[in-house]
Amino acid sequence: MDAAVGLPDAWSQVRAPLIVPLLRLAVAVCLLMSVLLFLERLYMGVVIIGVKLLRRTPERRYKCDPLSEDDDPELGSAAFPVVLVQIPMFNEREVYHLSIGAVCGLSWPSDRLVVQVLDDSTDPVIKEMVRMECERWAHKGINITYQIREDRKGYKAGALKQGMKHGYVRECEYMVIFDADFQPDPDFLHRTIPYLYHNPDIALVQARWRFVNADECLMTRMQEMSLDYHFKVEQEVSSSVCAFFGFNGTAGVWRISAVNEAGGWNDRTTVEDMDLAIRASLKGWKFVYLGDVQVKSELPSTFKAFRFQQHRWSCGPANLFRKMLLEIVTNKKVTIWKKFHVIYNFFLVRKIVAHIVTFTFYCIVIPATIFVPEVHIPKWGCIYIPSIITLLNSVGTPRSFHLLFFWILFENVMSLHRTKATLIGLLEAGRVNEWVVTEKLGNVLKMKSSNKGSAKKSFMRMWERLNVPELGVSAFLFSCGWYDLAFGGKDNFFIYLFFQSIAFFVVGIGYVGTIVPQS
Repeated sequence: MDAAVGLPDAWSQVRAPLIVPLLRLAVAVCLLMSVLLFLERLYMGVVIIGVKLLRRTPERRYKCDPLSEDDDPELGSAAFPVVLVQIPMFNEREVYHLSIGAVCGLSWPSDRLVVQVLDDSTDPVIKEMVRMECERWAHKGINITYQIREDRKGYKAGALKQGMKHGYVRECEYMVIFDADFQPDPDFLHRTIPYLYHNPDIALVQARWRFVNADECLMTRMQEMSLDYHFKVEQEVSSSVCAFFGFNGTAGVWRISAVNEAGGWNDRTTVEDMDLAIRASLKGWKFVYLGDVQVKSELPSTFKAFRFQQHRWSCGPANLFRKMLLEIVTNKKVTIWKKFHVIYNFFLVRKIVAHIVTFTFYCIVIPATIFVPEVHIPKWGCIYIPSIITLLNSVGTPRSFHLLFFWILFENVMSLHRTKATLIGLLEAGRVNEWVVTEKLGNVLKMKSSNKGSAKKSFMRMWERLNVPELGVSAFLFSCGWYDLAFGGKDNFFIYLFFQSIAFFVVGIGYVGTIVPQS
């Protein structure tokens, strides 16, 4: 009884001198981060409008005349540069044939195309399947090689680096990378290589991703909304303003001399693609983004695969920022404007602030103010700015505008994992170098769903789908919402808190994404 009486007394004693000032500080910091994110989104919105109005397309800014044997009949196919295509993969049972088949179908002189399948698979059955697929295309006259390693040191970066060590690579001028689920159109090289061929200061040409399974479930629609904004706005703006952006790791063409000058592939983080792009940019190389060139790919449709992917995409950049900040600041080859863009726009706001403010403000600070009414959050900070940011984010995928409400709730849920991963990367702790290959399902769902008996037998048990962190946050938000409703909170935060609590709960019990029956 004494303990029950003493708890309110203890709360009242620490509330005014400690809790209120700390919470006010947290609100101020979150409002500052929200303003930074708002200004970044507004800046990109203004720039992308200017780019569209002024028609600052890559075709108008760079020479990109198509290559043809007709330019010099005597040279024939020798008029085309030798291109190396690398396809790194790891246990890609469902999709390995897609990328190999698409790459082998590229419209390019066969004697000027070299294909490497870099297989790090640990499953001997899958390795044999991939090897046989490579042999099948080799018998058709394609210059394709199947390569394996003794270990997976360096993961994807290690495989790509190993592939570059072969003597025949010295004859190649450009290299293209496609992950196992990517399927380029036959004219991909004809639409990208001319930018590198005619402009010796360009190191990278990046194509846009197009998602073949965006309509598979609500979670894939949410991913499409986020990634479309990234490609249609972020990449477009960065390419137009300062000819720099982060390489997306696949569906891009590199000038091999630029890669070598930048120091080649480095496996110090889980974002070897971003690492290489920044080092090449600091050497003075330019990048071009081609939004009209689209490559088909697959979105992770299970929550587990998506969560691991987001951990890598959030942890890696934060860790790379920690490792490269001093190198960027002291670089002598690029302008102060470009340094500012890389440090502030690219890293600080997009890779760190955006993740941290989403979770801390909307899932911790705002709910906490329910118990401390002395701390007030202005409407412009908790309603107007977030609404404008959300509307600006929606321009990438107009067809999904009606899903904005669900997108907000889902992004807030995922911010739990992104914030955790960002802090791990900044502090270089725990799972900082964890690399889990994103699971690709290809047509596996269609094949398994056709066998209803098998699906019913192997239905995943409830406890195997539970996500405890999400359930914990759900309980916290529900408690805050109930308190706000019961004691008449003047800002009516309980409406948002109940909806957000439901979103965390749904994810917590595993009813998000595609549930794949296990054989």
